[in-house]
Amino acid sequence: MTTMKRSQINAIIRESEAFIRGFGYILPPFAWWSPGEMVARKTEIAGITGAGLGWDITDFGLGDFAGNGLLLFTTRNGRIDDLKQGRGMLYAEKAMISRKDQVTPMHRHDLKAEDIINRGGGTLVVELFGDTDGRCDREKV
Repeated sequence: MTTMKRSQINAIIRESEAFIRGFGYILPPFAWWSPGEMVARKTEIAGITGAGLGWDITDFGLGDFAGNGLLLFTTRNGRIDDLKQGRGMLYAEKAMISRKDQVTPMHRHDLKAEDIINRGGGTLVVELFGDTDGRCDREKV
C-alpha cells in the first residue's frame, strides 16, 4: 500500500476548495487554519477536533485515490448516542467531492440520519438495498 504524499493532499484541498466555492458553499474559518494554529488553539477547538470536523481525504487504504477516493469536509458531525436517544446533534453535514470515474466503496452505517444533497450538478448514483416494500434488505447488508 502506498501513502498519499502531503503535496498531493494539499493540491486536492486547493482544487476542492475552489470547486466548492464555485457552487456558493462557504467553508468555515477553521478550514484554513494551519496545523500549528490548530495546535496553538488545542483547548479552544476541542469541539472541532473531538467531532472530527474538517478535511478528510481518503483512498480507503487502497493506494488509488483517482480510482477509489473521496474528499470530505465535515462541518457538523452527529453523535451516535444522541441519535439513539433522539436528541442533541443528530446528523452530519459534509461537503463531499467524488471526481469523475472515482468510486466510493460500498459501506454501511448501523444507525445514521442524513440528507444527501447534490450541489455540484453532476450525476449522483447511490445504490441502496431494500425490499419491494421500502424496507432495508437485511440479507444484503
